[in-house]
Amino acid sequence: MGAGGRVLNPSNGKEKPDPKPLERAVHQKPPFTVGDVKKVVPPHCFKRSVIRSFSYVVYDLTIAFIFYHLAIKYIPLLPNPLEYVAWPVYWICQGCVLTGVWVIAHECGHHAFSDYQWLDDTVGLVLHSALLVPYFSWKYSHRRHHSNTGSIEHDEVFVPKLKSGVRSTAKYLNNPPGRILTLLVTLTLGWPLYLMFNVSGRYYDRFACHFDPNSPIYSNRERAQIFISDAGILTVLYLLFRLASTKGLVWVLTMYGGPLLIVNGFLVLITFLQHTHPSLPHYDSTEWDWLRGALATIDRDYGILNKVFHNITDTHVAHHLFSTMPHYHAMEATKAIKPILGDYYQFDGTSILMAMYRETKECIYVDKDEDVKDGVYWYRNKI
Repeated sequence: MGAGGRVLNPSNGKEKPDPKPLERAVHQKPPFTVGDVKKVVPPHCFKRSVIRSFSYVVYDLTIAFIFYHLAIKYIPLLPNPLEYVAWPVYWICQGCVLTGVWVIAHECGHHAFSDYQWLDDTVGLVLHSALLVPYFSWKYSHRRHHSNTGSIEHDEVFVPKLKSGVRSTAKYLNNPPGRILTLLVTLTLGWPLYLMFNVSGRYYDRFACHFDPNSPIYSNRERAQIFISDAGILTVLYLLFRLASTKGLVWVLTMYGGPLLIVNGFLVLITFLQHTHPSLPHYDSTEWDWLRGALATIDRDYGILNKVFHNITDTHVAHHLFSTMPHYHAMEATKAIKPILGDYYQFDGTSILMAMYRETKECIYVDKDEDVKDGVYWYRNKI
């Protein structure tokens, strides 16, 4: 079955990861259309509920407030050795919850929150700005990612390098310490570098930045909304400045900066693992089409964090096929589409820590097979 799907464990009837997750995925043109796939999804899965969507916002923000209250009230009472341990625990827990908030804002960008575009954009702008994400800027670049997934030339994020694009310094990082260093830099600096300099994004012939209304990422009709995104970020930065003036910079970094660092790390990690896997193909313009590109992504298992992240982790294939579907229907939709997708459905249950290291090791660049003239590219690791 390759990297696609799961197999049943005869002993308990439950699903378990495919024992051969690194075999190449099926890349030929599928024998079904996206319309065929949509027909097997229960119609109610495409319905958006304002009340239900807001319930997740309220739930996440309530949990975030509880963590904040517990941290501010009880951690300072702990003796020094325990206090130094407790703060990172708070950052991780709060960062996971706020990643869920980020996912809801991401849904707003896909018009999956409600039937009202103005409401989606309002909620998305507030939630993303609070996490220092330029809502409209990212909304439009992310939309282009969904329109061009798996395309060597036109995808917007985590576009793999061709062998000719691998830097000479890469061979010095192609070892365990180098891979760990690469992961640390990617998870801590990857998100701000992508927003500011389009690092790991699509190639443009001039400077590309998510904060620049004149960036080549955007069309003329989108530029005015980039100013709105920037205004949202500046407003939050001003509020943080006022907080720092009142409570001190250390307080702001401790209560807000630590969790935000975790959020940014998860955003990069989730996206990286959804689109980077030794089994996944990429296509040039001679082979690429939207459906094959959308299927060139993979579901992962983050354990309990699947629920915390509103299942963006283990229903990503369905999300790429139907991006306006609310997250609370995505699991049901995934179960419905797996039979028709068959080997075209990709899942890898490898533990996330192992997958992080393995993909950093195995997926350095993409190249065609020798003596093959088609436009299908596969990950390689030999420099």
